Amino acid sequence: MDNGEVGKSIVHITVEIIEYLPNAVVIKTILKKSTGNICVMSFDTGEGLTEKTTPYDTFVQIIEGKAEIVISGESHIMCTGESIVIPAHTSNFVRPNGRFKMIQTVIKSGYESV
Repeated sequence: MDNGEVGKSIVHITVEIIEYLPNAVVIKTILKKSTGNICVMSFDTGEGLTEKTTPYDTFVQIIEGKAEIVISGESHIMCTGESIVIPAHTSNFVRPNGRFKMIQTVIKSGYESV
């Protein structure tokens, strides 16, 4: 049964789990649980994520390239290997800065379901 997750008990090269597609943001689920999820995402040049606010803490790690993560109006230019925690209930967005890939981990436990 394919649930869209990557294979378990298999070694993966995270940056190779997902490819770039022209003019697109691509999302691949690594794990999806009721308490949170882990996704790997690729962004083609000029692509980003619109501003949002979520009720959960979110961990973001850049695994290839460079990106700008804006949290509550404060800009963070991040490069390969760098990470940041976006606090729950704060506005945030990803601004395009060339092609890049990132891991996004959302932790839901400890918060009310929405």
